[in-house]
Amino acid sequence: MPENTGRGRTLTAVKREECGVAWFRRRREPSRGSGRTADRADFEHLAEFFRSRRGVEGFIEPKTTVTETTLLLVAHDGEWTRRRVDSPEGARRFAHQLAMPIYDIRLMGYPQRMRDYNERQKRRPAS
Repeated sequence: MPENTGRGRTLTAVKREECGVAWFRRRREPSRGSGRTADRADFEHLAEFFRSRRGVEGFIEPKTTVTETTLLLVAHDGEWTRRRVDSPEGARRFAHQLAMPIYDIRLMGYPQRMRDYNERQKRRPAS
Protein backbone atom coordinates (compact mmCIF):
# COMPACT_ATOMS: atom_id res chain seq x y z
CA MET A 1 0.00 0.00 0.00
CA PRO A 2 1.44 3.49 -0.91
CA GLU A 3 2.64 5.68 1.95
CA ASN A 4 0.30 8.57 2.79
CA THR A 5 1.80 12.06 3.29
CA GLY A 6 -0.99 13.22 5.58
CA ARG A 7 -2.68 15.56 3.07
CA GLY A 8 -4.56 12.94 1.14
CA ARG A 9 -1.73 12.40 -1.36
CA THR A 10 0.57 9.45 -1.56
CA LEU A 11 4.35 9.80 -1.56
CA THR A 12 4.39 8.47 -5.13
CA ALA A 13 1.99 11.23 -6.23
CA VAL A 14 4.15 13.89 -4.57
CA LYS A 15 7.28 12.57 -6.29
CA ARG A 16 5.43 12.55 -9.61
CA GLU A 17 4.39 16.20 -9.08
CA GLU A 18 7.96 17.22 -8.25
CA CYS A 19 9.21 15.62 -11.44
CA GLY A 20 6.47 17.36 -13.43
CA VAL A 21 7.34 20.76 -11.99
CA ALA A 22 10.99 20.35 -13.03
CA TRP A 23 9.93 20.25 -16.66
CA PHE A 24 8.65 23.82 -16.47
CA ARG A 25 12.04 25.07 -15.27
CA ARG A 26 13.93 23.70 -18.23
CA ARG A 27 14.75 25.93 -21.13
CA ARG A 28 12.93 25.21 -24.33
CA GLU A 29 15.82 26.21 -26.56
CA PRO A 30 19.59 26.18 -26.02
CA SER A 31 21.30 29.24 -24.62
CA ARG A 32 22.57 31.71 -27.18
CA GLY A 33 25.47 33.07 -25.17
CA SER A 34 25.15 36.62 -24.00
CA GLY A 35 22.80 37.59 -26.80
CA ARG A 36 25.03 40.45 -27.94
CA THR A 37 26.14 40.24 -31.55
CA ALA A 38 28.97 42.02 -33.30
CA ASP A 39 28.46 45.65 -34.21
CA ARG A 40 30.35 48.31 -36.14
CA ALA A 41 32.40 49.34 -33.08
CA ASP A 42 33.74 45.78 -32.75
CA PHE A 43 34.98 45.76 -36.33
CA GLU A 44 36.40 49.28 -36.01
CA HIS A 45 38.35 48.22 -32.91
CA LEU A 46 39.76 45.18 -34.73
CA ALA A 47 40.68 47.24 -37.79
CA GLU A 48 42.42 49.87 -35.64
CA PHE A 49 44.38 47.16 -33.82
CA PHE A 50 45.44 45.72 -37.18
CA ARG A 51 46.51 49.12 -38.57
CA SER A 52 48.42 50.21 -35.47
CA ARG A 53 50.53 47.06 -34.99
CA ARG A 54 52.69 44.93 -37.21
CA GLY A 55 52.60 41.21 -37.89
CA VAL A 56 48.95 40.83 -36.86
CA GLU A 57 47.28 37.47 -37.44
CA GLY A 58 43.65 36.53 -36.84
CA PHE A 59 42.32 33.47 -35.07
CA ILE A 60 38.65 32.46 -35.17
CA GLU A 61 37.36 31.24 -31.81
CA PRO A 62 34.19 29.14 -32.08
CA LYS A 63 30.87 29.90 -30.44
CA THR A 64 30.51 28.41 -26.96
CA THR A 65 27.67 28.22 -24.46
CA VAL A 66 29.01 31.42 -22.89
CA THR A 67 30.21 33.53 -25.83
CA GLU A 68 29.43 34.09 -29.46
CA THR A 69 32.02 33.50 -32.19
CA THR A 70 35.01 35.80 -31.65
CA LEU A 71 37.97 36.97 -33.68
CA LEU A 72 41.26 37.07 -31.79
CA LEU A 73 44.00 39.29 -33.23
CA VAL A 74 47.60 38.70 -32.15
CA ALA A 75 50.44 41.10 -33.02
CA HIS A 76 54.09 40.15 -33.61
CA ASP A 77 54.99 40.78 -29.95
CA GLY A 78 52.05 38.77 -28.59
CA GLU A 79 49.80 41.71 -27.75
CA TRP A 80 46.25 40.66 -28.46
CA THR A 81 42.62 41.69 -28.57
CA ARG A 82 39.36 39.90 -29.27
CA ARG A 83 35.89 40.95 -30.29
CA ARG A 84 32.65 39.25 -31.25
CA VAL A 85 31.94 38.58 -34.90
CA ASP A 86 28.73 37.46 -36.57
CA SER A 87 30.11 34.17 -37.88
CA PRO A 88 33.35 32.44 -38.90
CA GLU A 89 32.58 33.44 -42.50
CA GLY A 90 32.21 37.09 -41.43
CA ALA A 91 35.59 36.89 -39.68
CA ARG A 92 37.20 35.47 -42.82
CA ARG A 93 35.67 38.21 -45.00
CA PHE A 94 36.96 40.87 -42.59
CA ALA A 95 40.46 39.35 -42.59
CA HIS A 96 40.56 39.09 -46.38
CA GLN A 97 39.54 42.75 -46.74
CA LEU A 98 42.60 43.67 -44.65
CA ALA A 99 44.84 41.05 -46.31
CA MET A 100 45.44 39.56 -42.84
CA PRO A 101 46.29 35.88 -42.32
CA ILE A 102 43.49 34.08 -40.47
CA TYR A 103 43.40 30.67 -38.80
CA ASP A 104 40.99 28.45 -36.91
CA ILE A 105 42.03 28.37 -33.24
CA ARG A 106 40.80 24.76 -32.92
CA LEU A 107 43.31 23.66 -35.55
CA MET A 108 46.25 25.93 -34.72
CA GLY A 109 45.95 26.52 -30.98
CA TYR A 110 46.87 29.77 -29.27
CA PRO A 111 50.22 31.19 -30.44
CA GLN A 112 53.14 30.90 -28.05
CA ARG A 113 53.93 34.60 -28.44
CA MET A 114 50.50 35.40 -26.97
CA ARG A 115 51.15 33.18 -23.94
CA ASP A 116 54.58 34.77 -23.50
CA TYR A 117 53.02 38.25 -23.67
CA ASN A 118 50.48 37.30 -20.98
CA GLU A 119 53.30 36.03 -18.74
CA ARG A 120 55.26 39.27 -19.22
CA GLN A 121 52.15 41.27 -18.28
CA LYS A 122 51.68 39.26 -15.09
CA ARG A 123 55.29 39.91 -14.02
CA ARG A 124 55.08 43.66 -14.71
CA PRO A 125 55.03 45.78 -11.57
CA ALA A 126 51.67 47.40 -10.90
CA SER A 127 51.70 51.12 -11.60
